[in-house]
Amino acid sequence: MMQTLFLDGEKHSALVKIANLLQAGELIAFPTDTVYGLGCDPYNPEAIAKLFTVKERDLDKGIPILVADMSDLPKVCADIPEAAARLIRYFWPGALTVIVPRHPQLPTSLSPNDSIAVRMPAHTVARNIIRHAGGALATTSANRSGEPPALDSKMAWDILQGKIAAVVDGYHAYHAAASTIIDCTVIPPRILRVGPITEDEINQVLQLPATP
Repeated sequence: MMQTLFLDGEKHSALVKIANLLQAGELIAFPTDTVYGLGCDPYNPEAIAKLFTVKERDLDKGIPILVADMSDLPKVCADIPEAAARLIRYFWPGALTVIVPRHPQLPTSLSPNDSIAVRMPAHTVARNIIRHAGGALATTSANRSGEPPALDSKMAWDILQGKIAAVVDGYHAYHAAASTIIDCTVIPPRILRVGPITEDEINQVLQLPATP
């Protein structure tokens, strides 16, 4: 078992430490606006492999990416379909994950195909962590596959202590459910999972006239 640090995500010194751990290929658990996330450097294949192992996740299931700001999207997306762009304008930052074409520089282990799931969380601590790490983190829910996700730092600690480098303390999730997921690589876009953002809300935005 490895030593797991318990860090305060509102302290600058902790953010620097977290960034250093991520750059070294380590995993961290941190709060988002939905559930606690388990994250790593999205450009490090060894870190991604470690994430699959700790998560006990099937290799044919992709790992989403969280971004800190809109300017980070080109780092992970090859293209943003019109439907995705419209949904992003209305729901980001927030609890909506869009599936879009994957940037070719991302490791293929992140996704079994040429697409990638991306989200910008509405959580200050999460976005500060992601910014300090370079703007993007490969992130899945902080739990073992098939088990309930962690909703706070204590749950994350109980699940992952001794298996990852750090758990970021406090700051409960705003939603006790994972994000809504919509595949924007197909026409019409297809909802894969309903979370805090409802199907009706998505359909209302997609039916609006395109922005000139």
